[in-house]
Amino acid sequence: MPRHIKKIINMSDPITPPQIPKTFWQYVRSLGPGIIIVLTWLGAGDLVDAAVAGGNYGYALMWAMMLALIVRFIFVSILAKYQLCNQRGESVMSGFQRIHPYLPLFFGVVAFIMGHFYGSYMVKGAGEAFSKAVGFGAPWAWSVFWVCLAAMLSFKGVFKRVEIVFFLFLALLSISLIGVALWSGPSPVEAAKGVFLFSIPEDTGSFGVILVVTSLIGAVGGTITNLFYPYFIDKKNWKGPKFRKLQLYDLAFGVCILIILDLAIWTVGAEILHPTGEAVDNIDDLAGLLNITLGNTGGAIFYLGVFGAVITSAIGNALGFGYLVGDVADQRNKAKGVPQRSKPIEKTRLYKIVVVWTLFSPLIWTIPGAPGFVELTIIVNAASVVLLPVLSGSIWYITSRKNFIGSDYRNKLWENAVMGFLFILALWASWKTVAAIVDHL
Repeated sequence: MPRHIKKIINMSDPITPPQIPKTFWQYVRSLGPGIIIVLTWLGAGDLVDAAVAGGNYGYALMWAMMLALIVRFIFVSILAKYQLCNQRGESVMSGFQRIHPYLPLFFGVVAFIMGHFYGSYMVKGAGEAFSKAVGFGAPWAWSVFWVCLAAMLSFKGVFKRVEIVFFLFLALLSISLIGVALWSGPSPVEAAKGVFLFSIPEDTGSFGVILVVTSLIGAVGGTITNLFYPYFIDKKNWKGPKFRKLQLYDLAFGVCILIILDLAIWTVGAEILHPTGEAVDNIDDLAGLLNITLGNTGGAIFYLGVFGAVITSAIGNALGFGYLVGDVADQRNKAKGVPQRSKPIEKTRLYKIVVVWTLFSPLIWTIPGAPGFVELTIIVNAASVVLLPVLSGSIWYITSRKNFIGSDYRNKLWENAVMGFLFILALWASWKTVAAIVDHL
């Protein structure tokens, strides 16, 4: 048979749906989107936050981090439930479209803005961390190098290849962060007490314990990156309620990995920072103390972990924002009666534009004299504050009403309680952030 005819036949063949796993090892081999989403969530800011919390309170508040990540698991799991189980087989963004025609457009605009500002941390952080880990090269040059590689991977749009790359970076992160934690001399008994005893120590620093705990939990419902996971499971070709069990295992595995990594760096803070009482505001402060305590090798290993955290976040954000904005465009076209596109989102010009914007526009922050991490943090928090109630409220709405998700899969009472709690916390966090910005001005 001529080659061009074979090519036409192959292109017209439907994608073979994956088989539902039946054994333990089949489940293990099927995992993937959960690792991609949690490594997208994990960033340099998370590492500093965990280390600072450990430095301020020792092991006492480890349960707060555990609780925040468990709440995030429930939140994203409810979001994924809509993707898999809604009665129309539509995407989450299609559900938002039926709430209000301009709601997807709102998320698309926010995604385009936040794609740049999230990248400002990651692109700059990747260059600086890798430069300090290897000991040579200008940070801006390493930023350009790794952004180009990230763009090549994102442009290909081959999800299986992305999974392999992320599992390799997971190995790097595990060796680095868990290795540094073990090197610092952890106290397993104290760590277990911190996780399971739910102790509340006396207030330390500018913020009280209760404020720290509620902020940790409330923040998980507001990040737009939670919307990426439904796209990742769609690229895995998990479609329909029959994949719900596999999706739950996949996300649970990823969140467990994230808990281990976060608690590892928390241990570093509890063992190295807490006894000294030193203040840590950024990655360099933390690495400097590690150099003093563990030597230059310990600092270099830690920087490799930071690099792994920020570069996977950069790649995951490029993919996620590309999928999200592409889906928003689909909803707008559908509303206008434009015929449905015939190729995957990652093959469209819009997807590639978003990837380029997300990865390359933040390179401007690598120019000498550009604002540092603290200034960028203020900008990002100010830009994202309006998203917190809108995102959590919209997801709560489409997953609690049977005319959206169907009577069989709409939220149970406890799920509505969790979503309501997150919505209230999102409103509170937004109000506190606006008040803080007004006071700062």
